[in-house]
Amino acid sequence: MYSSDLKTPPQEEDQLFRLLRQLDLAPDAPQRTTAAALNISLGRLNALLRGASDAGYIKVSQRAGPDKRQRFAYEITLKGAAEKMRLTDQFLTRKFAEYDALHAELTGTTSGLEPFKHRTKLMQNNLAPIPELYVSYDSAQKLKVEAAELTSHDLSPRQICDLELLMNGGFNPLKGFLGEDDYNGVVKDMRLADGTLWPMPITLDVSEDFAASIELGQDIALRDQEGVILGTMTVTDRWEPNKALEAEKVFGADDDAHPAVNYLHNTAGKIYLGGPVTGIQQPVHYDFRARRDTPNELRAYFRKMGWRKVVAFQTRNPLHRAHQELTFRAAKEAQANLLIHPVVGMTKPGDVDHFTRVRCYEAVLDKYPSSTTSMSLLNLAMRMAGPREAVWHGLIRANHGCTHFIVGRDHAGPGNNSQGEDFYGPYDAQDLYRANQSEIGCEMVDFKHMVWVAERAQYEAIDEIEDKDNVTILNISGTELRRRLSEGLEIPEWFSFPDVVKELRRTKPPRSQQGFTVFFTGFSGSGKSTIANALMVKLMEMGGRPVTLLDGDIVRKNLSSELGFSKEHRDLNIRRIGYVASEITKNGGIAICAPIAPYATTRRAVREDVEAFGAFVEIHVATSIEECEKRDRKGLYKLAREGKIKEFTGISDPYDVPADPELSVDTINIEVDNCAHQVLLKLESMGLIGAS
Repeated sequence: MYSSDLKTPPQEEDQLFRLLRQLDLAPDAPQRTTAAALNISLGRLNALLRGASDAGYIKVSQRAGPDKRQRFAYEITLKGAAEKMRLTDQFLTRKFAEYDALHAELTGTTSGLEPFKHRTKLMQNNLAPIPELYVSYDSAQKLKVEAAELTSHDLSPRQICDLELLMNGGFNPLKGFLGEDDYNGVVKDMRLADGTLWPMPITLDVSEDFAASIELGQDIALRDQEGVILGTMTVTDRWEPNKALEAEKVFGADDDAHPAVNYLHNTAGKIYLGGPVTGIQQPVHYDFRARRDTPNELRAYFRKMGWRKVVAFQTRNPLHRAHQELTFRAAKEAQANLLIHPVVGMTKPGDVDHFTRVRCYEAVLDKYPSSTTSMSLLNLAMRMAGPREAVWHGLIRANHGCTHFIVGRDHAGPGNNSQGEDFYGPYDAQDLYRANQSEIGCEMVDFKHMVWVAERAQYEAIDEIEDKDNVTILNISGTELRRRLSEGLEIPEWFSFPDVVKELRRTKPPRSQQGFTVFFTGFSGSGKSTIANALMVKLMEMGGRPVTLLDGDIVRKNLSSELGFSKEHRDLNIRRIGYVASEITKNGGIAICAPIAPYATTRRAVREDVEAFGAFVEIHVATSIEECEKRDRKGLYKLAREGKIKEFTGISDPYDVPADPELSVDTINIEVDNCAHQVLLKLESMGLIGAS
């Protein structure tokens, strides 16, 4: 019986590898043809087939047809596909060692190449194909049918990004989602269990209920959000991680102000599953299809173009003139061709959407020499992990065939922590990258901070300007750019290309023309609905944009009538309100929401949903619980005090007071009209409405 857990002689594993490979290539071939291809006897072939069948690597069935010599049909199972991948790596590693020994015998020196178990890659290897996790087309069709009987896991958007890069080799040498030993090594010191450099946990997080329904050794189907099967995974590990430790080690602090830490604690499932992945098909992308390349497709392009050196530029923002000068200098310094390689998966909440960014990239691509520059899109879910992220990005670019990588100041930094300070030092990413560069296999090119020197009408690196005191140095920060866009102010041509500015203005019109959401939160009876109604009337009186009120009671009746009042159901109700508000905001309208929304985590999730399309204005109606209880027109507080209403906010269930709302109002002894006017003044100060 074959088993990766038993000590099997190498020659037998070689024969099993060749058998599985042959059945994958020619599943319908007669036994004699298969035996001839393997250069073994029919008797030996039958012994191999029996062993593979007993181990669960192949499925044997009766073959219908007139030829009695072809009595059986053989089909590789999911387990067999995973074993074939393992044996492929093992076979290549051993053959490499044999080659290295032969090279030493003939020349007196080793080849100088590194074995597959080590992550180091020399520059001359960037054009060779790398391993993928996909099975052949014919096997994929069979596996789709077989996988229909498997327990399915519907992947989150982040998991889909991760799975795609696992399957196409972007995350090489990973063969699946990390098991517990690999995960612990990565979290602790950026090393897989075998010592290979890998800085980022690539984990399949699931709910406790789903994890409890899975047995170790079981195969599960991995599907996208529409139910399309992308691959399968053999579950080898199941554990509950220490997420606080993961946050501390990977992101530098267990601070929810970090978007990835917030995701870790408030979005990701409680249990991690690990195991090898078998790729069936890549996720379907309907946008910019000609710009999306797998690692091997890029390597093939570089081979075709004769590009031996390629410097990659990572970006999640539109390209402006300073970026163009930076990339020109980086390519010149490395004497390499240039790959503009923007991330179009998940980036930081609030970033410009990738549709707009790609249109901006295409608008300036003709500013680069076409013979030495290319652009490809990377479907990566960023973690904004600063130094570790830089090393991770370098490994991914090395897998895509790049020999050099531009690492910027505060590379992949998420902004400020809860104390208002940067999560990482400005050059921490460069320092960590430099320390691991030999293993990454992709040489770092330092980011140069480029500024405009008015007297010389050109961009120069700030560190290289010797006459700083005698020249006019100009620059526009990202915050200043967003302000100019939101207020419709001029953006000078020295800063950006007119076509880029035009595209940004088309997507981001002045704030007074954008949709936005006003989100009231407070205790029951605090006056949220009353102020919201008054605000709605005032905004409708002003005109210009459609206004929709999403009051808590109205939503409960029309959108969430089946929900109860457990924490889970209240969260779901608020997320539904947030979804509707984000759609209204996206389409240029004004959404006014007035639920209790007691939990800060849920309010933050709604803010992120809305801010992908427009402004989110949180209004805390800060009426005290004592005053709300006095106003108790519905008698709810009395029932809650008597224990007849369970989990009542402010009595038997907590209310997270907003830490930093855009506005806080107290309705005690203040007229509703005055409260609504305070909100109008706030909206006016934010540029969301014209002066009243």
